[in-house]
Amino acid sequence: MRRRLLLVLSAFSVATVAAFALPLLDSTAAERTQRFVLARTADMDRFAAYAQQADQDTGTALAEEVRAHSELYGEGVVVVDRGARPIVEAGLDVDDPGVLAAVDAALRNQPAARPERLGPGSDEPVLFARPVGTGTQVEGAVVLRASPAGAAADIATAWTAILVGALAAAVAFAALALVVARWVLRPVAELAGGVRAVAEGHPGAHVSPRGGPSELRELATAFNRMSDVVSTSAEQQRRLVADTSHQLRNPLAALRLRVDALDAHVPDDGRRTYRSTLAEVERLESLLDGMLDLASAESRATDLAAGDAGGEQADMGTVVAEQVELWAPVAERAGVRLVVTEGPAAEVACSASELAQLLDVLLDNAVKHAGATATARVGWTAAGTPGARRVRLEVRDDGPGLPAEDLGRATQRFWRSAQANGSRGSGLGLAIAERLATARGGALWLAPAPGGGLAVTVELPCL
Repeated sequence: MRRRLLLVLSAFSVATVAAFALPLLDSTAAERTQRFVLARTADMDRFAAYAQQADQDTGTALAEEVRAHSELYGEGVVVVDRGARPIVEAGLDVDDPGVLAAVDAALRNQPAARPERLGPGSDEPVLFARPVGTGTQVEGAVVLRASPAGAAADIATAWTAILVGALAAAVAFAALALVVARWVLRPVAELAGGVRAVAEGHPGAHVSPRGGPSELRELATAFNRMSDVVSTSAEQQRRLVADTSHQLRNPLAALRLRVDALDAHVPDDGRRTYRSTLAEVERLESLLDGMLDLASAESRATDLAAGDAGGEQADMGTVVAEQVELWAPVAERAGVRLVVTEGPAAEVACSASELAQLLDVLLDNAVKHAGATATARVGWTAAGTPGARRVRLEVRDDGPGLPAEDLGRATQRFWRSAQANGSRGSGLGLAIAERLATARGGALWLAPAPGGGLAVTVELPCL
């Protein structure tokens, strides 16, 4: 936007300067050409006047005047009588074809051709001619070959001054355009940065309401109010989820104890209802655990967006080995085989607890949904460029996988696939993992595994 605004303002400035400079250049050349013509016409009038008196005296004055003019200006002059015979010649030959044509036209009392408008590079001599005599009686002719070098030099000097002034004006306009562009666009850039900060989760992102036009200042003030409202609302929502989940733990724990205590007293015809009740209590416990984890992930993401990264790092190989060892008994009971594919040594830019939580979600998802006799493979590879290295952690199984239309919804909160087959789960695991990954500048995505099954990939930046 800044480039476009500067381009428009610069084009307008150039057009404005050109609108003044070009007519001025033209009028300067025209005025100097006119002075050149008038001066040489006056000289020829003077020579013609001397030529008219040449019949009454010796003509010495005419010859002296012509020779003085030729020596002073370096211009040729020839004066002829009515028979085209030279009376005075100084630097100009009457037999020259151009001179003969000018003499012939003057003796026939034809109007003399005016020179075209001179310019800084005009260097071709100009022939002036006029008849000698009064009225219709022509007694001779005067031909003057004038050099426009002096006039061209004056025009060049004047044009140089005009162009320098135009350049100075253009520079002044450009500086003014830059100042105006900065004045207008700086608040816009700050607003764009503020919007990005809000989108990234920075709490209470503000912009300065003092710069730019009044409309932008009002917009900045409104944005600050909106940012405060959004930040307060998000914080209240996170606090509500965390507090609600925490407060429900105690009564839920008491309910679980009472349900467990009823086990010995439930008759055979009530065992089915009892097991259903116990399953719902376990589901509610899982849901509360997921909500607390999600609130914790949201809070951590907010802290990271505010710049509280703390330079944390985790060794990928160490965390993967520890978590796979923890999940091995669970996977064995579910009939799932865990296989680890070692990757390159890598330190990822997140805490070990966050990386462990991410891996827990991926392993839990694989163990629950891959099915008995399935194999879940855990591995990581390097990605990115040398200046921006990243690591891709992948958990891939050969289970039933997910339909293509469900892959994009798997990270939605509380969403559970129709293929879950009654397995426990809150539908929050992948949503929590994605929030943790994106908070660290990474990403999470799902794709069909080669040969069938599901591949969940988490990409995290390296230090």
